[in-house]
Amino acid sequence: MGTVICMAQDAAMITVIGIGADGVDGLSVRSRRELQRASVIFGSLRQLELLAEESLTAECRLWPSPLLPALSTMFDDLGDVHVLASGDPMLHGIGTTLTRLYGARRVHVFPHVSSVSLACARMGWAVNDVEIISLVNAPVDSARRYGGRAVVLSRNANTPGELARSLTDSALGASQLTVWEQLGGATERSFGGVARHWDHPPGDALNVIAVEYVPAEDVATLALVAGLPEDVFEHDGQITKREIRAVTLASLAPRPGQRLWDVGAGSGSVAIEWCRSGAGCRASAFEIAPPRRAAIAVNATRFGADIEVFDSAPQNFEQATAPDAIFLGGGVTQPGLLDACWSHLPAGGRLVVNAVTAESEALLLQWYSRHGGELRRYRVEDAAPLGGFTSWRSRLPVTQWSAEKPMSDVFPQAGHP
Repeated sequence: MGTVICMAQDAAMITVIGIGADGVDGLSVRSRRELQRASVIFGSLRQLELLAEESLTAECRLWPSPLLPALSTMFDDLGDVHVLASGDPMLHGIGTTLTRLYGARRVHVFPHVSSVSLACARMGWAVNDVEIISLVNAPVDSARRYGGRAVVLSRNANTPGELARSLTDSALGASQLTVWEQLGGATERSFGGVARHWDHPPGDALNVIAVEYVPAEDVATLALVAGLPEDVFEHDGQITKREIRAVTLASLAPRPGQRLWDVGAGSGSVAIEWCRSGAGCRASAFEIAPPRRAAIAVNATRFGADIEVFDSAPQNFEQATAPDAIFLGGGVTQPGLLDACWSHLPAGGRLVVNAVTAESEALLLQWYSRHGGELRRYRVEDAAPLGGFTSWRSRLPVTQWSAEKPMSDVFPQAGHP
């Protein structure tokens, strides 16, 4: 959570006006009235140029660069200010940033039709059936999907070509891309094609991409529920098996926008399944072995998962983004590691620990006795030939402890669970 700037009763208001490529002509009467009464208007050069033919008395100011560090103080002593935003300011726009920073009571938003809605209207797609992916501040590989449709918000004119190459590199080269430029404006145009045959030069920087994902015939369409087969991951055998991974994700109970710490990540399979579970889910993976860290990076790229990778734990906990949940799948008996995980877990966060040795099981029993939660043992049996018959072969049982950290909790001292 970011810091919200406290608002005095007489604090100046920030009014955010969404504007499309059609400029002032596309604004509602109320939005135009807001601009008429404005004294200071902030926006990008492209946005401010859309007001060139409008007779306004306001002083127009360009956004500073970099923008985010300046936002907390740039409106000081200006009184009420107005801000221009592209389309819907609350859809990956400046409206969400300002509301998070100043609070909803101080920020008034007048949305325009979003580029996503316009693209869906042009494509004949239902907006509620389409995934929205922003590449404005994310790597292009994060837009890989193994089925369905998406509207992708581009960073610049090069994004369509970069996305086509990324999809081709991940067995999605048959996917159909349609680029929409200057949506709603007088110079609106579209072009498209199949990812693997993409040969269009970069066009307008203001564009979105409608994508229909088509996996290669020899690539199974991956299920959205947890429990992907092990062979879809790069790994050296150090991987949480699919059945245990499925119950582990159920115990972690991910929610949209949350972050997981995967400690002793191995191949990163749990972190990747977490990222696939909901919109905006992210992970931090901690793995001491360099080859396994390399495998995590390969798997994250393959699945378009947003994962930051660190080496030793708990030494690098302070460098990682704070978690909402933690999974400890390796190194349970490492002195102080379980304590460190618990102390870094926020109130209301969940900790899930898997163990296979008697020593690690004994440690989990101690923590269960002190903190409660749920302690379970899972055993999986596989059918295997026995002579001319079939018998059952048991895998090593996995003991799992899961607990939610109370809102008020005394952190255990290191070495004393």
